[in-house]
Amino acid sequence: MKAYHLNGHAGAGGLVRADVSKPAPANGEVRVRVEAASLNYRDLLILDRASQGGFNGRVPLCDGAGVVDAIGSDVVQWQLGDCVAASFFRDWVSGPFKASYVPSALGSGTMDGMLAEYVVLPATALVSVPAHLSSVEAATLPCAGVTAWHGLIARGGMGKGDTLLVQGTGGVALFGLQFAAALGARAIVISSSDEKLARAKALGGSILINYRDTPDWDVALMKATDGEGASHILELGGPGTYDRSLRSVASGGKIVQIGVLTGFGPKPDLARLQWENADIIGITVGSGEHFAAMNRFLTDNAIHPIVDRVYGFDEAPEAFAHLRTGSHFGKIVVKL
Repeated sequence: MKAYHLNGHAGAGGLVRADVSKPAPANGEVRVRVEAASLNYRDLLILDRASQGGFNGRVPLCDGAGVVDAIGSDVVQWQLGDCVAASFFRDWVSGPFKASYVPSALGSGTMDGMLAEYVVLPATALVSVPAHLSSVEAATLPCAGVTAWHGLIARGGMGKGDTLLVQGTGGVALFGLQFAAALGARAIVISSSDEKLARAKALGGSILINYRDTPDWDVALMKATDGEGASHILELGGPGTYDRSLRSVASGGKIVQIGVLTGFGPKPDLARLQWENADIIGITVGSGEHFAAMNRFLTDNAIHPIVDRVYGFDEAPEAFAHLRTGSHFGKIVVKL
């Protein structure tokens, strides 16, 4: 079979396509014929680490969906031909998060990912995908979709009448926007592109702020909400946005801390959280149980993920390059 490996000696791309042996499932395992895999900002960070000599030989990408192709002994929950996706954390099936789950993150320094024609995983690490989604759409769910679900709904309790602030129009942001629209929550979207804001409006965004034209977007947000602020904030930016998020959160609100899109830097002043009785919810994706609950919600509300562009398997390096430009609206997918 064919697979991509991270390789710091491969030049600027950092990826090498290789012919390797097709894996066979052992007891309790399932082999999946991967039909599509999608990219996340995390994958750029890992690719950059590979260029510095780390993670060499690992198969990248944590997101992927496909069809059950072979089944090991003692597997009863899956049949040949079932459409499945892999959980981000192979070992986090349900219950509270444990630090011991971290090494089981797919496409990391310790675990191969999904950018291969076939993968073998424990049967417990797979989730049925909604029947109304294609494999390309299903491949976008494991990281970005589950992250938004876990933070905003499973932990954040977002519902009808709430106000959500969405930063940008990447994968997690648009899943959050779609969830808010389905729940009857008001969505505020900030972006540097009027074109992207117009597309976000079509998905349910009601207050649109171009932060390039309005750098003090937190002031504009407070004005647009009559001084109340946002009950839920998808904090995706990191140091470049955190202080404004703190100034935008409503009394009793929740900042769902996810991203580092502006890099790593100084820590914000959290004093306002105390005076507003607000919370920060730290989120790193979620469990298989979260994934399954989200899929039921997607099915009930006929939600289709937003796919920006689909690349062929041979074009995987180009997919990474496109992600790095930041020009995408939604998810970038590699179709196998």
